[in-house]
Amino acid sequence: MCLGTVEVDGEPAEAARRLWDAGARRVELPGTVDLAGPRDPVATVWALCLVRDLTALGVVVDWRLRLAPGTDWRTLSHLQPPRATTGTPDDTEVPGRWRHGYYLGKCLWRRGPGFVQIRDRRWGALHRFTVDEPEYQEAIALLSCGAPRSAVPPAVLADLEQERLVGSVGGQAWFLPYRVRRWAKGAITL
Repeated sequence: MCLGTVEVDGEPAEAARRLWDAGARRVELPGTVDLAGPRDPVATVWALCLVRDLTALGVVVDWRLRLAPGTDWRTLSHLQPPRATTGTPDDTEVPGRWRHGYYLGKCLWRRGPGFVQIRDRRWGALHRFTVDEPEYQEAIALLSCGAPRSAVPPAVLADLEQERLVGSVGGQAWFLPYRVRRWAKGAITL
């Protein structure tokens, strides 16, 4: 079944859910997501959030990515691998290495009663974070759709960036892990 060209808008998680509900199991993004010098950082962050939220649903995303010089592609390695990358000296190798190391559940978060739990395996070892501070939970909620960096308290943003849980382009930032409603396997194995 082919849905053809579909315009999506609104919050990325809702747009991803609407695509899923319409039957989409593979989505192709037009153009290239540009982290190197985007004309519209808001649109770039929205596209990255859409890729993240489609990945969370298990939708295959066909997309292209231009990385800024010095950007470590592994920061995004929990997302569906792009078809092609540009902007790095090893552009021809990055998509294959990304595909080889990609698996669902590599970097995700879920909300519990009064806390947010994050599990991150992008760097090999499992890093677990339990966030129960309200200001951090508010920042995660705000950054889930992408937001101006100035909208997040600087100390909170710095902490999240230090743990490589937030990406930035232009004056915009977004929360990198994708949200799951429940763990895919027993929590002890994640």
